[in-house]
Formats: sequence, C-alpha cells, structure tokens
Amino acid sequence: MKKPTIVLMLTIVLSLMLSACSSNNGAEVPPNDTEAQIETTLPAKEMADQMLVKVEQPMLMELEADMVGQLYHLDLALLEEYTVRIPMMNVKTNEIAILKVKDVKDVPAVETAVKQRATDVQKQFETYLPDQYENAKNYKLVTKGNYVLFVISEQADELVQTYDTFFATK
Repeated sequence: MKKPTIVLMLTIVLSLMLSACSSNNGAEVPPNDTEAQIETTLPAKEMADQMLVKVEQPMLMELEADMVGQLYHLDLALLEEYTVRIPMMNVKTNEIAILKVKDVKDVPAVETAVKQRATDVQKQFETYLPDQYENAKNYKLVTKGNYVLFVISEQADELVQTYDTFFATK
C-alpha cells in the first residue's frame, strides 16, 4: 500500500519539476497605456510551486489541458500559460489556478469561467462535506494585469499574499 503511494508522489514531484524547468521564463505583461504595467519574471507553474512551498496545502495534482478546459468551461486558446492544481482525493476543495491570459481584453471571460468553476465546486460539496462547502464559498479571485489567480483554501489569504510578491509595478 505504501509503495504505490510513494511512487505516485515521486512521479508527481518529478513531473512538476520537469514542467517547471521547461516553461517559458519571460512572463511579460503587454503594455497598457491606461495603467501601470504589472510584471513578473516567473512562469505560472513556478509561482504555484513556490506558493505551495510557503503555504502548506493538502496533496494537490496538476490538471492536464483537456481537464482544465472541461472543469473551467474555458477555451484554452485564450491562455498563454496556466497551471491548475486540484486535490488528489475528492474530500477537499483546496484548489489553485494561475491563468495568464494572452490578451488583457479576454480577462473578464476568464474571470467568468473561474466563477463558474467556483460555483461547480460549491455545488459538488453543498450536501457532501459542509466544512468544505464553506471553504469553497470563501474562494479568492485576484486579477493582476493579464494574470488571474483562483484559490480555494483555508489559508487563501496567505496564498494570495505570497502570489502578490511575484509581481512588480513598472
């Protein structure tokens, strides 16, 4: 029993490390004449990895592209890069999604999709686990430039604070 669990955990950790190493390191926000430009040098996957190192969460797994599109009701063509982490077991609502939108004009559409995902998670746990339902109702949705962060967690505020440190206004 323990051996398969360890192998699964090692596989997930290695795949996260490999995907983080292979992602694009230049994550620049397109210029916007009406407001200050918000920039980060970290890819979405690395941001999520660092957030999870600083704020402990239940074991999360990264979603594949087809599942992201399906669960988030989202056209992935709108995104330049993304990472979505959901619980490995369906007894927790904790979730982290960092979505970098290609064009800032599409941010409202992505926010709408994220709100639909939050509603879906709430409905899933409404009669199943009341504490997790409350957790899902208290989700955080944060937009910075063309980045959208979605967090469901008991430590959502700490995760958002960590996320905020990845950005600088230029």
